[in-house]
Amino acid sequence: MFSDRNGESDSPVSDVRLPSLLALRCFETAARLENFSRAAAELHLTHGAVSRAVRLLEDELGVALFERRSRRVFLTDAGRTLARAVGNGMDLMRRAVADLRASARQGRRWVLSCEPTLLMRWLIPRWPDFQARHPDIDVHLVAGGGPFSFSSGIDLAIRRDDFAWPERYHVEPLFAEKVGPVCRPDKAAVWFATGKTGTKLKAETPRLHTRTRPGAWQDWAAAAGQPAPDTAGQTFEHFYLSLQAAVAGLGVAIGPWQLVRDDLDSGVLTAPLGFIEDGSRYCLLAPRPLQRESPQADLLAWLRQMA
Repeated sequence: MFSDRNGESDSPVSDVRLPSLLALRCFETAARLENFSRAAAELHLTHGAVSRAVRLLEDELGVALFERRSRRVFLTDAGRTLARAVGNGMDLMRRAVADLRASARQGRRWVLSCEPTLLMRWLIPRWPDFQARHPDIDVHLVAGGGPFSFSSGIDLAIRRDDFAWPERYHVEPLFAEKVGPVCRPDKAAVWFATGKTGTKLKAETPRLHTRTRPGAWQDWAAAAGQPAPDTAGQTFEHFYLSLQAAVAGLGVAIGPWQLVRDDLDSGVLTAPLGFIEDGSRYCLLAPRPLQRESPQADLLAWLRQMA
């Protein structure tokens, strides 16, 4: 006799089996991003592997999930239907895994990722205050910028909202970004002119730039209602280096207030034109809403107090 498990290939029972989890995960990521290359980067796979997984899924289901046009992909009606269902299922699994990890981490170290320059110039100098207030909370600080995944071992992250993050992330605003030109105090009279209409940056003033925020001068000019500045000047690999170059007297850099406030207080830097909000903000990102009276909620309250 045949076991009930061995149904014929055309049996209705065979239609309820699920495709491979890898194929569904590739499809969900590609559907969410509508881009196979970005999906491959998020999943740490090759573009070809994601494309093959989606194609095999389409063959197995017998429907087209994407419309492929001019190297771009668009979800079909069937694709949108499956994307909603798979996305909901993935979110449910992510929440369950996150809850289990959170339970396992009670009383253990958890990881906070922060943009490198903010970490070095703002968070670390204030971190002893947090440790003194919450000696029972063990946090490991790591430097990281831009997109990330909570599945990579990060519990919380501080990021500026200059890129798109997944809608499922829980977002807690921390502070608005305020920027302004900064330089050494003994150079201010040389590089800035004060007249009847106020203080202005001289045209010949050396400007300092950074590859990690190449539009900093243009963003400041737009926010301040100033003419677009000449972009000539030295360029440094990281924001932190451009600010250190300003401290060294090499020129004028665009300095976010939170990153230079300690230097302003100590007199190492000055901001002749003050600071203005550029429309962006820093946020604390979490995989789910923070529970009241939890270590994460304590951290959020402290971060807002420091801001």
